[in-house]
Amino acid sequence: MSFELKSLPYEQDALEPHISAKTLSYHYGKHHAGYVKKLNNAIEGTDYAGLDLEDVIKKSHAEKNASVFNNAAQVYNHDRYWESMSPAPSGKPSGDFLKAIEDSFGSFDKMVDELKSSAASLFGSGWVWLAMEDGKLSIVGTSNAETPIAEGTEALLTIDVWEHAYYLDFQNDRPSYIDVYFDKLVDWGQAEKVFNKLNG
Repeated sequence: MSFELKSLPYEQDALEPHISAKTLSYHYGKHHAGYVKKLNNAIEGTDYAGLDLEDVIKKSHAEKNASVFNNAAQVYNHDRYWESMSPAPSGKPSGDFLKAIEDSFGSFDKMVDELKSSAASLFGSGWVWLAMEDGKLSIVGTSNAETPIAEGTEALLTIDVWEHAYYLDFQNDRPSYIDVYFDKLVDWGQAEKVFNKLNG
């Protein structure tokens, strides 16, 4: 089977003025779409062709097949990134999700501060995730295309800190982009849905 570029969960201009339509046009329409195309080319006629995306990621990671893994993981990572944001994001988490945050980090605000710090300090290109393993929440930074699910860790949300995610709008000011993401765009309601599904 071949993979398709998932539709964005909102219009390309929906995140303005925080992230521009021009950034989404390049990021989604060029970078993300390019990973889908390269992945389909890489798996054509191989044992990967009949697998779903997460299985392609795990298998290619275990087999150290970089050409398949890098593109499959980047397709997954970008899917999760778009889903982590909303033009009208839900507010602070509640219920069991909030309790898990407080048990893991002490408070919601402390978790957000740690997510921001991790995203600002991650060297080079990569991703920062709110992840969960064995019911415990953690912050995971991954370089390049690496993704927590390759190692069996579940991901609730992610921020993309590759430069193409923010350079047109913020130039080299990654901290300002991170603040905008966590203060204006991140959808805790979506992360809570993932948490509840994993704990359902």
